[in-house]
Amino acid sequence: MTGKSILITGCSSGIGYDAAHGLRALGWRVFASCRKADDCQRLIEEGFESPLIDYQDEATITSGLAEVLQATGGTLDALFNNGAFACPGLVEDLPTGALRAIFEANFFGWHELTRQIIPVMRAQGHGRIVQNSSVLGIVTLPWRAAYVSTKFALEGLTDTMRIEMKGTGIHVVLIEPGPVTSRIRENAIPHFERWIDWQASPRVDAYRQGLKTRLYESTGPDTFELPASAVTKKLVRALESRRPRPRYYVTTPTYAMGLARRLLPTRLLDWCLSKA
Repeated sequence: MTGKSILITGCSSGIGYDAAHGLRALGWRVFASCRKADDCQRLIEEGFESPLIDYQDEATITSGLAEVLQATGGTLDALFNNGAFACPGLVEDLPTGALRAIFEANFFGWHELTRQIIPVMRAQGHGRIVQNSSVLGIVTLPWRAAYVSTKFALEGLTDTMRIEMKGTGIHVVLIEPGPVTSRIRENAIPHFERWIDWQASPRVDAYRQGLKTRLYESTGPDTFELPASAVTKKLVRALESRRPRPRYYVTTPTYAMGLARRLLPTRLLDWCLSKA
């Protein structure tokens, strides 16, 4: 038993759900938060402590963290920021309101929770803040501008925070998954339907022949897709290594794109990504 505590967000399914189970099996005290009360109740029935935290609702960030700190006596060893959604569509068809909404969930809420936890970790003299980014925080792909923008912003914020936290005992780490089994595609459909007027787009045929098929028709796992447990393995390293790496890549595409970003000229990289 490690006796250590961790708050994980976005635990209703996918990466967060697997991480909660994996770390509990290793002896961590896991606070497995979700943004919906029904999901919290389901995890409570599975034996977890599950505070309600919705990144788009600052009041739940404050109350959820307060619930955790009350349970631990005011300490917390680690935070795994994880919950996020996608809103696919071409940039020219993406309303600014859609960007505001996705940044609230994928970026601003993460920052607010992190900002509230730092004083706790600073006072105790140690802590781990692990941010679940993406291969799409390294390179971009067509149709994914909203999600990509949040992950690029997260990368910059986290790199800066890592430098600023030097000497505090607080380690800041990025995890970079590539294709990992989750519900992100299905969960993107309501956001696409709310925000993207694809039938009025000058690229309507591209939507019909490309994006809509990918969104609504299951074609099985992506090439090189790994289960969520692959992320959990890297999360364990980030949490338990004495000196964690700044970044942990997950899946072959992430390693390949990390290398391509460093080595290829921009125009060649653009051409490669446009074929993906």
